Amino acid sequence: MAIIERPAETPDARPAGTAQAPTAATNYGYLRRPVETTGWRSWAFTVDHKKIGIMYGAVAMFFFIIGGLEAGLIRLQLAGPDGTILSADKYNQMFTMHATTMVFLFVMPMAAAFANYFIPLQIGARDVAFPRLNALSLWVFVFGGVFLNTSWFLGGGADGGWFMYAPNSSVPFSPTNGVDFWALGLQITGIASLVGAINLIVTVLNMRAPGMSMMKMPIFTWMAFVVQMLLLFAIPVITVALFLLMFQRSFGATFFSVEAGADPLLWQHLFWIFGHPEVYILVLPSFGIISEVLPVFSKKPLFGYPFVVFSGAAIGFVGWGVWAHHMFASGLGPVSVAVFSVATMAIAVPTGVKIINWTLTMWGGKLKFTTAMLFAVGLIVQFTIGGLSGVTHAVAPSDTQQTDTYYIVAHFHYVIFGGAVLGLFSGFYYWWPKIFGKLLSEGWGKWNFWLMIAGMNLTFGPMHIIGLQGQPRRMYVWTEFRAGEGFFNLGFWNLVATIGTFILAVGVLLFLVNIWITHRPGSKTPPAPADPWDARSLEWITSSPPKEYNFARTPQVSELDEFFHRKYEDVGEGDSHEYVQRMTGEEVIQHEEDNADPNIHLPAPSYWPMVLAFSLPIMAYGVIYNTLLIVAGGAIAVMAMFGWALEPADAEQSDYDPTDDGGETSKELANV
Repeated sequence: MAIIERPAETPDARPAGTAQAPTAATNYGYLRRPVETTGWRSWAFTVDHKKIGIMYGAVAMFFFIIGGLEAGLIRLQLAGPDGTILSADKYNQMFTMHATTMVFLFVMPMAAAFANYFIPLQIGARDVAFPRLNALSLWVFVFGGVFLNTSWFLGGGADGGWFMYAPNSSVPFSPTNGVDFWALGLQITGIASLVGAINLIVTVLNMRAPGMSMMKMPIFTWMAFVVQMLLLFAIPVITVALFLLMFQRSFGATFFSVEAGADPLLWQHLFWIFGHPEVYILVLPSFGIISEVLPVFSKKPLFGYPFVVFSGAAIGFVGWGVWAHHMFASGLGPVSVAVFSVATMAIAVPTGVKIINWTLTMWGGKLKFTTAMLFAVGLIVQFTIGGLSGVTHAVAPSDTQQTDTYYIVAHFHYVIFGGAVLGLFSGFYYWWPKIFGKLLSEGWGKWNFWLMIAGMNLTFGPMHIIGLQGQPRRMYVWTEFRAGEGFFNLGFWNLVATIGTFILAVGVLLFLVNIWITHRPGSKTPPAPADPWDARSLEWITSSPPKEYNFARTPQVSELDEFFHRKYEDVGEGDSHEYVQRMTGEEVIQHEEDNADPNIHLPAPSYWPMVLAFSLPIMAYGVIYNTLLIVAGGAIAVMAMFGWALEPADAEQSDYDPTDDGGETSKELANV
């Protein structure tokens, strides 16, 4: 732990009755731990949830670009008949790694980035419950993602699809090491998700500010909390499946081998028991984000807050009972099909409740169409289209016709891209000034939005058509239409989808350009106001970006939308509400600073989480190549755990002398 103390004031420090804003040099003393205030060590060894969130986001964005390049190659291959961009083997690797990258290395960790950064801020906490475990989850994810992609350089990527159905994933059908990298890499990233989930669950349950009941939490925190509960129960299921696959491929087990009396459907059940809750793991954080954005830019509270909360929880609960609608074509039998058809229809109800609540939030509001608001509205429209196409899969005969066609690809991308990705981009524009202290350009942002929307619909809309025409998914070439020879006319819509992909890519590129313009050396972009959007929730009650300690004092919460109610007073009577501004956001923040806590405890940095995480890919390489690497990785893990356990829990136990600064005046909190 690190302790930051406010030095005692001298009698003449300030006139009686006046307040002084806390600065690092006056109200807070020295940071009582040896810490790098700048440079790579301040990031590599940090346990600050905000820096960890930023690094999660940066790495996830890198993998988003990788996944986009993989998608571009897929669409180039399919742009015309008899494509030659990729061989059949490379095409199999490309669509497998594209899906794996986007699901496990972009959307999930990007949602984790927002959760890591904003859950403590939204509940009024200094940090997460277990800061070093938080750092461990980050570095395990980083090393797992790198390990997974080293397969490209060591024989080729996985080639069995992101669902990796047996027996296609067995050695006779996939003799290279790509599937081994896939199975081991996802086990490693699964550890990151599980550790992070436990950490954030405990944070939400135990570290809320005084007065913040569960029903006063912001919706984003609620949705992120539901996601962590889903991860807590879903990750062990896929971990079991991955262990079985690893033992089958590496050690001769026969869990999915028909000739040994096993059933390949075991893999499908295990995968989809994880896989369908995974869909809600992907989209619920974005539902939470737009539930924060829509009220702010509608100048209204969220309509039906309890309904949004409980519909999110209902989605998480019912999501466990629909997995077998992915398996209607596998011969489950009429009773099972009927049960899962009804469940699939039922889960549309809480999702529909959310859409109604979002729409009624905007109804009658004073709408301001910022880029964040545009992405939020875009999510509602595009996700609704994806949801409607998904409900058709509840009808078993329709599902049987659509299974393994591009109709499924279209539905999935409208749900995941139209739902999860658009919501994440809404969060980027909404919270960017909070994280980095500068507003992204609205002009570039709107070009970013419209190109992404146009590109998305041009890419995935035609896939409904070619899917219903009969184009199978995972087909690496298609033949040009010739009348009377039984070939489908697939050329036009495949070309449109490919053009749409590159329009979408330009839209994403404009987001990166927007970041560069805002933060390039010599940029004239001014610092963002402390409350640029007239926001409502607790994370905005701090400076932008927040100090390492988050809050000058622990906030006392009395209302849902606490920040809004501190700025505005309800002068209405009875059921009539009329709000009059009594303070600006800047004044509320300054008031908090003026009444700062005298002592703030912060966790010390540590490099042991990185060392422990590094041991996991070493052991994974050992499973594939040489048992000695398993021993070496295990030794590194044991050393890291001992080092972690023996590290002083309180930084004051160390030999660090905060007054011995090598000639510097102080290591102040403001410089951390």
